[in-house]
Amino acid sequence: MPDRLLITGLSGSPGRILAIDGLIEALDGDSPPDVPTIDGAGLSAAPGFIELQVNGVGDADFTADPASIHRGAAMLPRHGVTSFLPTIVTSPRGTVEAALASVANPPDLDAAVPLGLHVEGPFISPRRLGAHDPSWRRDPDLDEIRSWLRDGVRMLTLAPELPGGLEAIEVIADAGEVAAIGHTDADAATTSGAIDAGARYATHLFNGMPPLDHREPGPAGAILADERVVVGLIADGVHVHPLVLDIVARSAAGRMSLVSDAVARGLGGRPLTHGPDGARLPDGTLAGGLAGLDHVVRTFAGIAGRDAALAAVTEIPARLLGLDDGRGTLRVSGRADIVLLTADLEVAATIVGGRVAFRSPGPAAPDPAPG
Repeated sequence: MPDRLLITGLSGSPGRILAIDGLIEALDGDSPPDVPTIDGAGLSAAPGFIELQVNGVGDADFTADPASIHRGAAMLPRHGVTSFLPTIVTSPRGTVEAALASVANPPDLDAAVPLGLHVEGPFISPRRLGAHDPSWRRDPDLDEIRSWLRDGVRMLTLAPELPGGLEAIEVIADAGEVAAIGHTDADAATTSGAIDAGARYATHLFNGMPPLDHREPGPAGAILADERVVVGLIADGVHVHPLVLDIVARSAAGRMSLVSDAVARGLGGRPLTHGPDGARLPDGTLAGGLAGLDHVVRTFAGIAGRDAALAAVTEIPARLLGLDDGRGTLRVSGRADIVLLTADLEVAATIVGGRVAFRSPGPAAPDPAPG
């Protein structure tokens, strides 16, 4: 008997969705009898959220313990996430390889699906380390990068001004994966050169780079001015001021990717304190986000509108990664990754590959404090 699921009574379009064997079989059409049904009254359907930068969840620190990626994946559907890039930060040699081996052997869980890895570092600026461990920072190694790409790295964040930085970007782009600019001290001209070399993503714009200045636009200015680049933002109310989020929403409309940059209780084994001002190292350095991607969506929707916020976690990241299986959309024959949302964009249920991975037991809890 095939896996079947019917969602009925939805507000807006589609009003009903039939999923069979992990794919969307019909939108708003007739359905066979005796299909397990979710009553979607008062809810709307959106494509499952795609998270491009999550470092950990709960006690699952993906860098310190790559085997914990799957434990974290099981927690993400509560935030509407159906697919994600586990993010490995600057760390000792062998860590990325261990994480690649982990995502290559997923258990059979109703959980968000790893799409490969986002490797953030170790090829970053010594002047823009943020919370990354300086002990493991190094300049790009092209052979190492080629090996990672062969084994499943989908995105690699680096500083283009480093020796070999532009060559590394060309290697990543030639492999069809995403070269991302981040944790960089580059000037605007160097950043533009990186984009010409094939960089197509900006990792958490403004964080881990020089500030935008009217005489020294730096990487942020070059990225905002170039429509070839998808702009990553942590819209949690802590990492970027709402006024600046509004400016970016206007200047980079249609090419924004919202991320949580979520961290566990530690980042790469470095202990963190959690509080209303975010996750921080003992010296006060901001070290990642504490809110789920759904909170980020709600925050950004209050600034740029519901449609822009949802596009930034669905169709835009799907297009960036070149996903062609229906992720990021709701279409017949596409993958049945679906999130059911209240009018306030609270997550009521998350369906991954046609199977319910999360369902809210009652009224949604309020947003956590900023951060």
